[in-house]
Amino acid sequence: MELPDVTRAITAATSLATSLDLPANDAIVLHNSNKLALRLTPCDVLARVAFVGQEVAELEVALAQQLAKTGSPVGALDPRVAPLVYTRDGFAITLWTYYEPTTPHVAPADYAQALQQLHAGMRKLDVATPHFTDRITEAQEVIATPDRSPDLAEADRQFLRHRLASLRQAIENRGGPDQLLHGEPHPGNILSTKNGPLLIDLETCCRGPIEFDLAHAPEEVCAYYPNVDQDLLTNCRQLVLAMVASWRWEHGDQFPNGRQSGEDLLRQLREVQPSTFDTATDLR
Repeated sequence: MELPDVTRAITAATSLATSLDLPANDAIVLHNSNKLALRLTPCDVLARVAFVGQEVAELEVALAQQLAKTGSPVGALDPRVAPLVYTRDGFAITLWTYYEPTTPHVAPADYAQALQQLHAGMRKLDVATPHFTDRITEAQEVIATPDRSPDLAEADRQFLRHRLASLRQAIENRGGPDQLLHGEPHPGNILSTKNGPLLIDLETCCRGPIEFDLAHAPEEVCAYYPNVDQDLLTNCRQLVLAMVASWRWEHGDQFPNGRQSGEDLLRQLREVQPSTFDTATDLR
């Protein structure tokens, strides 16, 4: 969010918390991109704030409640208030338990075990969510529409277009069972707490192969996750790089240092050897 919107969002979140008898005299910005994560004090609430209509907070709240019942390692909603999506001043706000980090990072084995437990809990749910290929389509639309990515050079546009298409086809040809996934279980979405590792940010949930989730985790984590299709994982890793690179070039993207990130991701994708991919379906 831009600074004026951040200021408005903080005011909306603190006034909401106060109205719910949660004292909120200050707010610390923990993360700022298309949505804002705030630590409200002294009530110690994690407030997630997004523009109304640019979030799927209802899905996130419902999933958090259902996964908690399965014993899955997910961050909990704040128990002191009703588990709702609150709206104020054009923002959708959800209130969560704030967890003080116990270590800077989650150990790879613990990270993998938390993902296994989450996937097991998700297999017990019957929830309508997008398919992971819908996110590929979103990235392809950004690249295919110059007005949505006006600063992307034509050579880079064609490179990303072909890379997204070839990886999508290779993954679809590979097959594999689909299930409910977190969608983006990268290190920023797993917390080291006194209750063990907990996954947060369920807005990105989708259906697909577990390798799509593992593609967001560090490589050393995947060594502890059993029965992984390594070829599928390799293609999913490259797919994630290509999708994120596409989104970083979208006009209005608010990811911190997004343009530099987009250039770095393009460079990483070009450094990958062609043998990494299913050359029978590579459209270059």
